[in-house]
Amino acid sequence: MSALLDGDLSEAGRVAGVSLSGYFVTDSARWLWRLRLEQMAADPEHARWMVRHAVVGDHGLVVGHAGFHGPPDEAGMVEIGYSVAPDFRRRGYARSTLTELLRRAAAETAVTTVRAAISPDNVASLAAISGFGFVEVGEQWDEEDGRELLFEVPARPVAPA
Repeated sequence: MSALLDGDLSEAGRVAGVSLSGYFVTDSARWLWRLRLEQMAADPEHARWMVRHAVVGDHGLVVGHAGFHGPPDEAGMVEIGYSVAPDFRRRGYARSTLTELLRRAAAETAVTTVRAAISPDNVASLAAISGFGFVEVGEQWDEEDGRELLFEVPARPVAPA
């Protein structure tokens, strides 16, 4: 992330072991790297929850990035975040990424709930979460993104009684 923050795609790709596109050094991506590096500096244990590149197939095709905003809170809730590079959108990669994030959350015993915060104007992300059992639970104001709708789903399916 430090190399990406510095705009050094070559070094970032070398460290990550994959080829990264210019999407990873856009202003919005750099904002994310800065935020996550600050979080990890404050508490290195958070690193395993942070953003990673989203890779498809055996050839290491990087289509975006995804992760959690941090470790589970005191109630066991984690918030997901994901972004697919423009060249790879509308091909099902967001749903594949979401599937992997939900799988990872379910594997963590401390996680009980997964949250997604999505702008009401982000039709693609709203469509991506459909079919995964997310339920709208409210809304919030985000300083970066403005109004967001909040959706949650249990980390593990609950067996019927």
